[in-house]
Amino acid sequence: MRSPLPRAVLNRLETGRLVVLSVLLGALVGGLSIVLRLTLDLLLGLGRRLTDFSPPGTTGEGGLMMAFGTAQPWGLLALPLIGAACAWLIPSSHGDPLTQLVGGYHARGQWPPLIAQLRTLGGTLLGYGSGLMVGRDSAFTMTGQLGARLMQRVTRLDGVELRTLTLAGGAAALGAVLHAPLAAAVLVAEVLYRRFEFEFEVVMPCVLAAVAGTAVYGLAFGFTPLLSMPDVQVPAAPQLPAFLLVALVATAMGWLSLLACQVLPERWTADGPLRLVVGAVFGGLTAAIAAFSTPAVLGDGSGWLQLGAAGFLGPEAAGQGAWRWLLLAIGARIALGGGVLPSVAVGGLIGTGMGSLLGIDTAVACMVGAVAFLTVTLNVPLAAGLLAVTWGGETLLPLALVASGLAHTLSGTSGLVPTQLGARRDSPVHAGGPAWLPDTVRLRPRRVPVAAPSAPVPYDAPESTLQEADLLPPPSSERELYRRAVPPSWHGARMQVVSLPPGVEIVGVVRDGTVRLPRPQLRLTPNDELVFLARPDAYAALEGILRLPGS
Repeated sequence: MRSPLPRAVLNRLETGRLVVLSVLLGALVGGLSIVLRLTLDLLLGLGRRLTDFSPPGTTGEGGLMMAFGTAQPWGLLALPLIGAACAWLIPSSHGDPLTQLVGGYHARGQWPPLIAQLRTLGGTLLGYGSGLMVGRDSAFTMTGQLGARLMQRVTRLDGVELRTLTLAGGAAALGAVLHAPLAAAVLVAEVLYRRFEFEFEVVMPCVLAAVAGTAVYGLAFGFTPLLSMPDVQVPAAPQLPAFLLVALVATAMGWLSLLACQVLPERWTADGPLRLVVGAVFGGLTAAIAAFSTPAVLGDGSGWLQLGAAGFLGPEAAGQGAWRWLLLAIGARIALGGGVLPSVAVGGLIGTGMGSLLGIDTAVACMVGAVAFLTVTLNVPLAAGLLAVTWGGETLLPLALVASGLAHTLSGTSGLVPTQLGARRDSPVHAGGPAWLPDTVRLRPRRVPVAAPSAPVPYDAPESTLQEADLLPPPSSERELYRRAVPPSWHGARMQVVSLPPGVEIVGVVRDGTVRLPRPQLRLTPNDELVFLARPDAYAALEGILRLPGS
């Protein structure tokens, strides 16, 4: 529906609404993250009883920088069953929470069903609590998406608002768990594409939601950084080649992990018995490494990253990183090992081991390796650099940017998020041409009698010629799309009884943030919105009719 207000005023009103919704969503997700944090702490306690081992934790999340217990073989025997259960709970068609977040945006807001999202959340909670390499951030990312779905139940959101706010909810949750709201907002806007491109339209809503979510979350658990690091100094010039070597090794390991992920045939990881077998193998391999080599492979690795950043690990960190690299290569295809923290841990441990062998600052080497590896796996060079700066201080900024830029340049456009697209032009959200509405709506020209052609059409002419003679030309640029709420007199009516003036047709019904086909038996509700395709003069006539008393 056209408004008599100037376009500049409308823009300010629409922007103000999105700002308010972003802040409210961030506060909502922050509260949900508090509940999730308490749930994760409870699950970690149960997992500790199962395996008799408690890995170190990050200081920002209330963890201790030491491990407790020794992994007991009897408890580890449950990991294959848990791995198979996680593979069954997380649908292969949707992927892990970050894959769902990216894929739903590019599908114009066609998010997985609620039951699929709840199953994914359950799978991530089960895997993380039992000690499998499932990132703590994965459960938070899914919680952010569920927070946007909950807000949609409370207030009416159109398709654009729902897409934007779902990304903002993911940013709010990631900002809370990573203790880095700005880096989380940039990561969500950057992870959508494999190339160095952003969704600039969603950056500010993501920033607002991430700041609000972190503020609410911090009221309960404090505002300390996720990692506790010593005072980092700017590296001396003679040490720069060694740090560049660390970045190159981490980049190469990240690139090899992407190649290793492709070894498993797709039919093995699709929904079915073979996927459960792969999940069981992943859990069994984790148990075997923990029993016969090192229990340091249990958990998402963020606690061991904390020890490496604090300087408590030496060359043995490279071995831990290598084991985790193997698990990441196997589990990523079944949504185990994806997300932010597992990649950061692998790269950080490799960097710590390399730094210890080269005799350079292990804290700086840890961050350099983490930045390079995360850049390769998720294609987020700027967000990776911002994470390092948030955790380690501004002195890391030049080296972090060099490491992320080098990794992004050398690694190409592969990644662990299969729903990532190459560039903005590849996204259906930015598709040009006559696709004015989401893919769920197709405009079909009506068949009408036409004047006899100047030349008769032979009876044996091709079918395409006969069809072209019976169809109207495609919609002209004179017709425009209009959107308005359902008039009160149409509430409860079926589409087949709605009377429209000539030149006006209904091409879509917006309900619950999605556009539906205007089928004849569809009954209109007060919360629906109608999408009209009409000439301006015809639509003005329709508005005049609707303004009459009793309409």
